[in-house]
Amino acid sequence: MDEFKIHTAQNVTINQNVANVSTRIAAFLIDALIMVGYYIGLFLLMNALGFLESEDLNMIFIIGGLPVFFYHLLFEVLMNGQTPGKYWTRTRVIMLDGSKPTFSSFLIRWMLRILDITISGGSLALISLLFNGKGQRIGDIAAGTTVISEKQSVSLNDTLVEEIVENYEPTFPQVTVLTDRDVQNIKMIYKESLATGNHKALLKLSIKIKELTNISSDLLPLQFIDVVLKDYNYYTQTM
Repeated sequence: MDEFKIHTAQNVTINQNVANVSTRIAAFLIDALIMVGYYIGLFLLMNALGFLESEDLNMIFIIGGLPVFFYHLLFEVLMNGQTPGKYWTRTRVIMLDGSKPTFSSFLIRWMLRILDITISGGSLALISLLFNGKGQRIGDIAAGTTVISEKQSVSLNDTLVEEIVENYEPTFPQVTVLTDRDVQNIKMIYKESLATGNHKALLKLSIKIKELTNISSDLLPLQFIDVVLKDYNYYTQTM
């Protein structure tokens, strides 16, 4: 799985996993099945209501087909960068800097689906994904977006261990009241919030940690959580 570096507004650099081609195709097929199911349901409904013999049948199907036409744009805007297919494959559209895309970014990548996928049969999108290295089809390149995988690889390094410099001086001994599961969840939320630029989630997370540990600190949420993770690993590695 390819990785690229995200430089956040807080000058923090994190590695983000790009959704691989097979996962992107799986998400596409799930969405395609949903759209086909919608058309089948629409056909059955029109038949049950006796509209199939109507002179306005073409107009009815054009209007009824609008949800399919705007499917990807609507879902990605309303579901924060996901369609049902992306939800089930745990992928998401984000900006290259890790922030949430704007409506104009979603609109650009949706409009260029015509070139990427519809006209070329998906060949242009596939070529771009294979050679770009950042998980971008042409629409993503134009919009400054990419599609990431939110699947968490389960390893000690990813869940608990934080790099600690030699002669590290811990700040909050209260972190020892936390459990490994607590810290695993904290780190997961911390990483996801950084990747999506969700500063409200970081604030809520820092408040929750303070409630659990009775720590009083004036550090910014991002700095506070980083120190808590390092302190926890310091104490657990030296005990």
